[in-house]
Amino acid sequence: MANGFGSMFIGVAGLQSSQNALNVTSNNLANLDTTGYVRQSVLFADRDYVTFNTTAAISNQQSGLGVTIGDVVHSRDVFLDRLYRTESSRQSFYASTSEALTEVQNYYQELEGQAFQDALTDFWGSFQELYKYPEDSVYQNLVIQKAQLFTSRSSAVYSGLKSYQYNINSQISDDIDQVNELGKTISELNLQIQKVEAGNIETAMTLRDARDMALDELASLVDISYKEETNGVVRVSVEGNEFVNENGYYKVEKQTDKVTGFVTPYWSHLSDPDKGEYTYLFNFNRDISTENKNDMGEIKALVLARGDKVANYKDIVGLDGKTYDDTTGMSVMLRAEAQMDQLFHGIATAINDILCPNTEASNYITGLTGNGSVTMTDADGNTYTVTANTKILDADKCAVGSDGKLPPQELFTRLGTERYTEVSYTDPASGETKTYYLYNEEDPADTTKQYTMGSTSVNSALITDETLLPHLRQNGDVDQSLMATLAAVWDKESLTVNPNDTKAYSFKDYYAAMIGEVATYGNVYNSTATNLSQTVQSVDNQRQQVIGVSSDEELTYMIKYQNAYNASSRFINVINEMIEHLITQLG
Repeated sequence: MANGFGSMFIGVAGLQSSQNALNVTSNNLANLDTTGYVRQSVLFADRDYVTFNTTAAISNQQSGLGVTIGDVVHSRDVFLDRLYRTESSRQSFYASTSEALTEVQNYYQELEGQAFQDALTDFWGSFQELYKYPEDSVYQNLVIQKAQLFTSRSSAVYSGLKSYQYNINSQISDDIDQVNELGKTISELNLQIQKVEAGNIETAMTLRDARDMALDELASLVDISYKEETNGVVRVSVEGNEFVNENGYYKVEKQTDKVTGFVTPYWSHLSDPDKGEYTYLFNFNRDISTENKNDMGEIKALVLARGDKVANYKDIVGLDGKTYDDTTGMSVMLRAEAQMDQLFHGIATAINDILCPNTEASNYITGLTGNGSVTMTDADGNTYTVTANTKILDADKCAVGSDGKLPPQELFTRLGTERYTEVSYTDPASGETKTYYLYNEEDPADTTKQYTMGSTSVNSALITDETLLPHLRQNGDVDQSLMATLAAVWDKESLTVNPNDTKAYSFKDYYAAMIGEVATYGNVYNSTATNLSQTVQSVDNQRQQVIGVSSDEELTYMIKYQNAYNASSRFINVINEMIEHLITQLG
């Protein structure tokens, strides 16, 4: 009788295990389209065995008590998870950079439906026409109009680049907030998982699903490494620094530049802002490359693309190749702004220097050589120390406008200063007082005193009266040589795209070379991002084969468990009939 009822219990165990397995399969099917859901698998295990004969020659004789569910586990492959997150992080880096380069190309190529190069070409064409008819006010006015168009188009492109730069900054700020939110989420899930799994009875599968999703998202934003401890807690490091542990998470703070408003992420627990000591999230001392394994994460790509300021020609002119590569050349936006402004600056200064030529003071002041200096005074009594190489207007060789006055009018003016300061100097030897025009040099520390797109406009005096444009010799004759020089300046090869490019370009060719460089970089990053996207997709497909729910597969399991349930039921019926027969016949 005992053996009969014991067999009954074995059948019941089969029924219970099959029923629970059917429940797990039904749960998988119900979550077929649930984002982040990981397929659950049933692991069966033997129940305890009963030993009924210990005198056997070979081994104890035992009888099993049936089956039980040993565990219901996640179907995950930790190696595929790690590979997916690594490739996803790298793909995000190149995709973000590629997007920034695409935006730059859009700003370069098109502006309100017209290519910027059209304005450049028209400006050049106006000087060709002026060369033919230099004394005609119609063509003088054409130069002024095209100069205004060129300036406005340049300013619009430059403003567009800056605007996109600030859009990137906003995205960086939002991404930093998201990193902190994910850190908080992972930390909270760690605690919840610990509570659920503390008794080694239940696996917190839904919580683990949520934590894995958070890790996937975090990996796309920053370079992470992680490890699960025996207590179920996942420790996460970001860019080599601990981010999440069993005690919580370390917040990433934002340092905001007072001038630009740009934010830079730094570690709050490793920094002391009151002392001006910051440990920044990213270290750019090493070259960013796959070989160095630091081309990871969307935020790093955005910080690099945005740069740390709004650039102009000063961020490219005069730099050596290495300095350029370590500063302006690292950033998509800085490089674009600096190259664009270099073109504008080159055109503006070249034309101004022809219309208002300068020379060294030593060419006008006798005896001013070497380290010697003289003092000059302006109308307000301010004094100026003039050395041998101080730039002054070459008054004997310059042309004038229709009014015949000196100094002549420049075409482009700076917001913060006039081109010249009128001063007087009395020669101690002869006692003669002469007037000179000191050139106000571009101030490296003050952009309003530079010929940059942000602070340069067409001379308002020329807009009012185009005939003031220098075109006459001081004797009243048309200065045809000046016109020829103006027309020829567009073909002079004077600009390089960057310090590492030894080829010099004319104004006409520089823009095409600049576009070509951006397009080349864009193709490289876009190709890399596309290839990595395919890799990520391939790895994810492999991962989905492990973690994803297949309706066909689950239905197969359902039939399997249903048949097992039916078999257990039939087994119980047979045992029941045997017991009933024994009781009936022997009772």
